[in-house]
Formats: sequence, C-alpha cells, structure tokens
Amino acid sequence: MEEQKSHDKETSEVRDSGQGERNQASFQKRPRKRFYNRHRRRYSSRYSQSKKEGIRFNKVSIVIPLYNEEESLHPLANEIRKALKQENFSYEVIFVDDGSTDGSLKIIRDFCRTDKRFKFISFRKNYGKSAALQVGFVQTTGEAVVTMDADLQDDPTEISALLRKLDEGYDLVSGWKKIRHDPFIKKYSSKFFNFVTRLISRIRIHDFNCGLKAYRKDVINSIQVYGELHRYLPVLAHWQGYSISEVVVKHHARRYGKTKFGISRFFKGFVDLITVVFTTRYVKRPMHLFGFLGVLAFVAGIIVNGYLTYLWITGGYLSNRPMLFLGILLIIVGVQFFSVGLLGEMFVHNTRSEKEYIIKEKG
Repeated sequence: MEEQKSHDKETSEVRDSGQGERNQASFQKRPRKRFYNRHRRRYSSRYSQSKKEGIRFNKVSIVIPLYNEEESLHPLANEIRKALKQENFSYEVIFVDDGSTDGSLKIIRDFCRTDKRFKFISFRKNYGKSAALQVGFVQTTGEAVVTMDADLQDDPTEISALLRKLDEGYDLVSGWKKIRHDPFIKKYSSKFFNFVTRLISRIRIHDFNCGLKAYRKDVINSIQVYGELHRYLPVLAHWQGYSISEVVVKHHARRYGKTKFGISRFFKGFVDLITVVFTTRYVKRPMHLFGFLGVLAFVAGIIVNGYLTYLWITGGYLSNRPMLFLGILLIIVGVQFFSVGLLGEMFVHNTRSEKEYIIKEKG
C-alpha cells in the first residue's frame, strides 16, 4: 500500500512538473499575443464608440451660392437630403441666388414651401460669389457652416467627411479636388494659382478655391468676404490665428450649363492675392510696408547721387551721366512711398465702408 502511494505521489509530481513546464513555456510566449489582443480590443471599442457618437455638432448650416443653375437644383437638393438622412444632426440649407436670370429663383422658392429646412435669399442683381457667401454667412444659425457650389461638381456625400475633420479640433477644413474633371486649361491654371498662393501665404493646402469647405461659426463671424476674396478664405482665416486642414473630396464633371468664370479671373485672382496679403499683414501697420520701400528707394538714390557727387568733385563730368536722373528719381519715389505710409497710418482700417447689397426677396 505504501509503495502504491509513493508511486502515485511520484506520478502526480511528474505530472505537475510537466504541467508547470508547459505553463511556463506558454507564459513566455503569451504576453505579446495577449498585449496585441488587448490593444486591438481597446482600439476597436474606441473606434466603434467614436463611430457611434458621430459628429458632435447639433446643427449644421449649408450655404450654396448660385447663378443660373436651374437644371442642377433639383438633383442637388435630392442628393443633399439623401447624403444627410442618416446623420445625427439637424441641418439647414441656405440658397443665395446671385441675381439669376433663369428659373432658379422659382425652383428654390418651391423648395422652401415644401421643406422647412430650406431657405433662400435672392439678390436684385449679380454681385458675385463673395457677396453671396457673406450674406449667406450672416443668415446661418448652425454651429458649423458648410459651403458648396450648386453646379453638381461638389459631392454632398463629402459634407460628413468635412465635418468629422472639423470635429477633430480644426477651425476650417477645405476640400481638395485631387482628381479634377475640368478642361485642360482650367485644371492647370488652377494648379498654378494654388502653387503661387501656397508660396506667398505659406499655408500648406493644395486647393484654396474649392467650393466645399467647412467652418466653425466663429470663423465666419470674424472674416469679411468682399470683392473676389472668396478664393482666399483659408488665407484670411489662417492669418487671424485659426487652424486650417484639408480633406480629399470627390469632384464631378459639370453636367449642365457652363462655367461662370472666364479668363479675367486670373487677373482678378492675382490682384486679390495682393489685397489679401496687404489687408492681413499690413492693414494695421502700413508704414512697415511703404516705409520700408520708401527708405530703400531713398537710400539707393542717395548712394547713386553721392557717387556722382564724388566724381564731380574729383573733376568728372555729369552731363553724360543718366545715373543722375536715376538717383533723383529714386529719392523722389522714396519720399512718396514714405508719405503714403504716413497717410496709411492715419487712416488705417477706418475708411473702408461695408458694401450694401439690395435683397429682392428672402424666405
């Protein structure tokens, strides 16, 4: 009996030692797998939770400027309703009719009668896209504002992507039409325009003029859009301290009508870029710009005339020296630049009056 017990004890010890060795071996292999699974579960639950929470804006305003887009309006309204049907926020759509001469106003009037989420503003005449956006911004009541064009080239399904990026903490999110369906000239002229704007503004986004953008309400309350400055809204916002980002969006070929922007927009765009640079960097300190240019020209003129004076004292002749006129011209130009800087300091930011827009109808 004692021999049997000792044999059983030895067998159990061997079994326990073998089980311990297997447990120890599996324990040495297990930590990486357990850690990976635990990390994966934690990431998955966090991801599913964020997807479940959705966008944290209670109300979103969509501003759509339009000019003679009657064929596009019905498909656009249907696509907006379809794209935002499953979202957890309420929304309003504000059409701004920029003096259309076709049936666009009648169509958006019908939208407002049948759907209370749709509103409209109609101008008496064509003021331009910047004016339409500015007046539309004033009428918004949402915490976030999305702008898009009415020509069906902007896809309403991208609104949610813009808002989710905005929800990450950015103040303005611009769409990037990475793959464009435009004519050759428009496509590559737009790339050149974006390159120059990126170089001067030092803002690292690819598409400044994309119609699809999302803003926090504070941004549109802080910037004034006039003239043709709608192309530079990211620049205006960035130089006021707001954070900027971008999202790749789908771009469609134009289905109806024709583009409203001709070759003149390149000249206007260049002039507006100079305007934006001046108003954002030097509007409160014009002497920094004009004073610097004035001093530079004045000093250059003094150096040129000083050199000629030295030659004259040492016996040289000045009758055949065109540099004399250059030196005099530089001195005069320098004094003029400096004077303009002084006048700018006196009238800084006080003489620009707000442009008034005649609204024909509002609903």
